[in-house]
Formats: sequence, C-alpha cells, structure tokens
Amino acid sequence: MNDKPLILIADDEEDVRDLVCMNLRRAGFDTTEAADGLEALRYAREQKPDAIVLDVMMPGCDGHRVCQELRCDEAFRRMPIIMLTAKNAAKDRIEGLENGADDYITKPFSPRELVLRVEAVLRRATTPMNGKELVVGPFHFDIPGVRLTINGELLDLTMLEFKVLHLLALHHCSMTDRSTILREVWGYSSDVRTRTLGTHVKRLRKKLGAHADWVQTGRGDGYVFQHPESAVAS
Repeated sequence: MNDKPLILIADDEEDVRDLVCMNLRRAGFDTTEAADGLEALRYAREQKPDAIVLDVMMPGCDGHRVCQELRCDEAFRRMPIIMLTAKNAAKDRIEGLENGADDYITKPFSPRELVLRVEAVLRRATTPMNGKELVVGPFHFDIPGVRLTINGELLDLTMLEFKVLHLLALHHCSMTDRSTILREVWGYSSDVRTRTLGTHVKRLRKKLGAHADWVQTGRGDGYVFQHPESAVAS
C-alpha cells in the first residue's frame, strides 16, 4: 500500500508540470498531472489527491472556476489548494482566496519554496485545533464545528480565516507576531516568504464588517485581537 501523499499538478504548460512533479517526487510525494481545468476537475474527483497545485490561466476551465467547483463539493471543502499565478496584484490574490484557495505562489517561483508550501498546507490540513469553544466579547468560536458566530449571527469563514481569527483570539489583548501565525496556521517555517497572511487579514476584516476593528495591527510585525476602544498592545 502506497502511503505517500498524492499531489495533483494542473497546468497547461508541460515544462512547468515537469518541474513541479520532479521536485515534489524528490521530496517524497506522488504526483499526477492535468493539462487543463476540465482534466483537473475530473482527476481530482477520480483520484482524490491530498492536495492540488493549480494554475490560474488554463484552457477549458480556469483555476478559479476549478477551485469554486471543488469547494462546492463537501468531499473537497478542506482539501489544500495552492494557486499558481502570473498575476501578483492584491485584487488577483484576493480573488483566489475568495474562490477557496488556501495559498498562492506567483510565477516565476522557486521549486524549493513550492515544496515547502505543499508540505506546510498538508501539515495544516491534518493538525486539529484544541478545545471545544472560545468566547471573547461577542465572538463565539465553535472549534470542532469550525463555526464563528458574532452576537448569535453565523459568519461565513473559510477554514484558514477561522484558524487565523481563533489564534488571535487565543492571545486576546496581546500581539501575535506574523511568524507565529504563519507557523501555527499555515505550518510555514521562517524561511518561507509569503504575503498570504496580509491578504487573508484584509479579507477577514471585510467579512467582519462592523467588528473589523477587533483585528488591529500591532506595533511590530503582527496583529492584536481586542476591543477596538482598547489601546493596541506593543
């Protein structure tokens, strides 16, 4: 029985697929490939990979649509998806996250960093959160159910958004530095450089609406979860 994690690589450029597959296999993964979005959907459903590395610009069905389709299926709600994109504008990164991606890597990319990102999202997907519930002010975290209510109203959060906010709430009124969040939520080591945290926090604040000011930027490289009338911790 093969217990190596299976990673689906979906990209219409054969040389990119070859590069990614070679590096992932060297790191101990099994790989399977799709040359367009429709193949990616079919192979994902047939082969049930442990994670997907998904190009954005593909014929037939682009990466955003593939991500949306998979996230609508309960079997793929929590499967890690890393987007590969040549677009690096904030709006493009946010679009990927809105469509359900866990992370994104811009082209050209470092093969070594891609391997680290894949390892990290797999660790994140298999690491459970401890406890049953957490209540801070109007925020009620149902940890096993991965559900957040604010004053009794359910908020539609992704798994990563829930984990980020839960971690900040655990350190209520104290700053949680960026490296701690990336390590605890994404499983990243300190040598991984990514702007995904800032993009997730921006998206999270938008979803929080009138309660967005509970997520404050700390004095330093991190964030503080506390009542907006409180002074930001240093």
